[in-house]
Amino acid sequence: MAIDKTMSFKVDKDKSNRAKDILKEVYQALVEKGYNPINQIVGYILSGDPTYITSHNDARNLIRLIERDELLEKMVKYYIGLEE
Repeated sequence: MAIDKTMSFKVDKDKSNRAKDILKEVYQALVEKGYNPINQIVGYILSGDPTYITSHNDARNLIRLIERDELLEKMVKYYIGLEE
């Protein structure tokens, strides 16, 4: 007898807002250092390797404060128009 249950995943709204703020700060730090911020952030999310993120303005440490799945959730919500 197979049980087919879907697991539920919920991100706290405060964490969601924090993720957005951190992502903006990291984006700006990457721009300031002359990197393509989208490519660098995608590289980090896919690999988990923090060296894709500059240490300028403490961006590398900031991005580590949030889980990559939180970042992905934020991006998916925005893309499909469910941004809170």
